[in-house]
Amino acid sequence: MNPSDVKFDAHGLAPVVIQDYYSGDVLTLAYMNAESLGITIREKRVCLYSRSRKTLWRKGETSGNVQRVVNIKADCDGDALVVQVIKDGPACHTGAESCFFNWIFGEDERFTIGALYKVIEERKNSNAEDSYTKYLFEKGIEKILKKVGEESAEVIIAAMKRNNDETVYEIADLCYHTLVLMSERGIAPSDVTTELARRHIKRAK
Repeated sequence: MNPSDVKFDAHGLAPVVIQDYYSGDVLTLAYMNAESLGITIREKRVCLYSRSRKTLWRKGETSGNVQRVVNIKADCDGDALVVQVIKDGPACHTGAESCFFNWIFGEDERFTIGALYKVIEERKNSNAEDSYTKYLFEKGIEKILKKVGEESAEVIIAAMKRNNDETVYEIADLCYHTLVLMSERGIAPSDVTTELARRHIKRAK
């Protein structure tokens, strides 16, 4: 399907679902016209049409939270688009990773690294006395770094024994303590995935 085949409505617009390439999460529902779609394809970064301002706007032009385009798909009727992106920062103007965070029904029980990181952030700012995570933050970065070192060694030992179950267990411990370190230093999971994506794209060229 060619970009020229996209069916825009009477106002020259088509709804666009912006989706995180890695997590599959829906980040934003917005609109494009033919011009913004062309810019998006040409620059490989999201450019949208603002219905309120009646103008084009490139995502991240003021916030720096650029969304780099991986692929674009149209629906069966050709009048709606899904754009998968690798984002450089939060998608929402509120600072949230996605614009969709107001639960109306049900809840998200999926495990994600982002969800675990959020729990760690909550523990850091809580008054819980029986929280191991809170304990680590109270002890400070030297304690956290010591645990990261210890868990790294445990991963090596388990792998040397060729015990996959134990290796998985120790890697999980290492991941958790690394996330605690990231939180202590103010590094978000998206910062790491963005760096990995940058390397991936660079090597793919």
